[in-house]
Amino acid sequence: MPYLGPSADFANITRFTYTATGGETSISGTDDNGLSLAFTSGVNLTVHLNGVLLVAGTDYDTNTANTIDNLAALAGGDICEVTVFGLFSVADAIPATGGTFSGAVVFNAAVQGAVNTNASVSGSTTLDFSSYQNFVLTLTNNATLANPTTETIGQSGFIIFIQDSTGGYTVSLDTDYETAGAAGLTLSTAADAYDIVPYVVKGTDSILLGTPQLAFG
Repeated sequence: MPYLGPSADFANITRFTYTATGGETSISGTDDNGLSLAFTSGVNLTVHLNGVLLVAGTDYDTNTANTIDNLAALAGGDICEVTVFGLFSVADAIPATGGTFSGAVVFNAAVQGAVNTNASVSGSTTLDFSSYQNFVLTLTNNATLANPTTETIGQSGFIIFIQDSTGGYTVSLDTDYETAGAAGLTLSTAADAYDIVPYVVKGTDSILLGTPQLAFG
């Protein structure tokens, strides 16, 4: 059963129920059901005597681990209930940043890859595969895709090449980019045309480019 404590941490709840024989001013050991009273200093707990909540530091203290001390002498038949909230950490949680997944990951909603939109591409251009999965590049002159250092094996996505209002520009490839039959990229050259090129990272220094889908504009 989860408990949301003061710090919003989850906890396991353990209830220790003890029936007094009379005269006790401290409680430890096992309860009526053979459950051991176990806690460490600073843990969250509550103590009830015959259903009445006692005040920590006034009606009792927990200076000794596993022991409720400094109680007023209990009468025979008094029932003391100790509820211990033991904090725990969740295994296999998804980290806010970093971390590595293994095995299949199933999403119940669409997942959008980060997109890099560059409105002025010319000359040597290095794509940042660590920050982006997809790229929308507007050509303002002839360009060359330079070898990146940020790709990850298995990464995939698309590159959209857009001709500016002048058009006629070409894209050359550095050695990490591979095309079927080493044919290179032949793109649309009409003004404002755009082409879609899929890619997948096969290995270190090996980015496979699919057949361009041409002339959407």
